[in-house]
Amino acid sequence: MEYIRFQLNVFNYKNFQKMNTLKILKYFLIIITGNFLISCSKDDNPIIENELNGLKLVTTLSNTTHKVELYTLNGKLQTGFNNIFFQIKNTDGTTIDNATASWIPEMNMMSMKHSCPYSPISKAKNSTSTYTGFVVFQMAGSESEYWDLSLNYSINGKDYTVKDRISVVEANRRVVESFQGSDGKRYILAMVEPTAPKVAINDMKAVLYRMDGMMNFPVVDDYKIVIDPRMPGMANHSSPNNTDLVQGTDKMYQGKLSLTMTGYWKINLQLFDAIGTVIKGEKVTETNEGSSIYFELEF
Repeated sequence: MEYIRFQLNVFNYKNFQKMNTLKILKYFLIIITGNFLISCSKDDNPIIENELNGLKLVTTLSNTTHKVELYTLNGKLQTGFNNIFFQIKNTDGTTIDNATASWIPEMNMMSMKHSCPYSPISKAKNSTSTYTGFVVFQMAGSESEYWDLSLNYSINGKDYTVKDRISVVEANRRVVESFQGSDGKRYILAMVEPTAPKVAINDMKAVLYRMDGMMNFPVVDDYKIVIDPRMPGMANHSSPNNTDLVQGTDKMYQGKLSLTMTGYWKINLQLFDAIGTVIKGEKVTETNEGSSIYFELEF
């Protein structure tokens, strides 16, 4: 309305008096329509000022052409499931929005090398130049045994590679299990959710992989993960209304985790194959306080 008043003030009043009603209405319509279009343009096509809001820089990988900045929610890589975001930048700091990329994490041990489960890379939701994927680190690094990350990417048909050492620390609680099952195969099981547990029935997610050699980790399909949450410091009591984890369309295992109070929880696990055979884990009983595989939560 202030804009309209201004336009009327600068309009010659005598001419305004001579104008017929139709011309006056037309003049108002032009002004109002212009303001409406400007408003719609701002609302319908928002400019993303910072796609990295809420994320913290982990490290920067560089080659002679680009630098790749890695981000997570807490600013670190740790054992278990890690959602990782990154941007590829030119030497002048401008971001690349048309790259295709893949990665390979690799653990360099004293006598061997191996990888871990990881996802493909895609463009992050509602972003133009931020890419994302996840990596499941089954062990932490150290000075003598460490992880590195190779990122291969293509821009306008030209291929590039960046590779460097990354720091992977031990998570505060047990959120990943690496074990050999009763079938002689090795598995990696990691908790995805909840990341912010609360006193309620929480959505729970986990990922399950099989280790086929040192570099290949296929998703395990159609198994079941039975959960039994307990509070060891409170007479090992459990909670009602839990739902065991079964595989969803996104290949993750999903269920419900009931947490009835704050404190330390041990999520006892049993892994069953597609025909109902116990692959790993034991049932909690009066004589057995916990399973050999479990996750931990404290809030």
